[in-house]
Amino acid sequence: MASIYSCTECGANLNLNTGHLYPADVFFEAGNKGTLSFAAVDSTKFRFEKEDKIRPFFETINYWGIQRRRTKIKCNSCGRLLGYVYDDGVPQTDSPGQFHFGPSQVIPRAPRYRFKNKALRITSET
Repeated sequence: MASIYSCTECGANLNLNTGHLYPADVFFEAGNKGTLSFAAVDSTKFRFEKEDKIRPFFETINYWGIQRRRTKIKCNSCGRLLGYVYDDGVPQTDSPGQFHFGPSQVIPRAPRYRFKNKALRITSET
């Protein structure tokens, strides 16, 4: 039984595949409270807006920095903010990180598409 994910604002089908959904017990450095994370999305259903802020941020002990670069995910139909793209997905190398302090933002990682639960309407396909 597959799930259909749609925008709560306009009801548009976002074409999110449950096969790309990360399990709920997977830990991410930027956190995952109140969100669903996907490894891949259909880019035709979304607008992506770059966000680049120079100010300190501390998400978790391993995910912090001075400059935050992330991308906003907005519904292509109505423009509602659905979530963000983070760079804390699967590591693309097996390096221990700069000065062996862990992966933080030094090691290149796959993108993770993090959607807010409140922004998604989830229905079961029968």
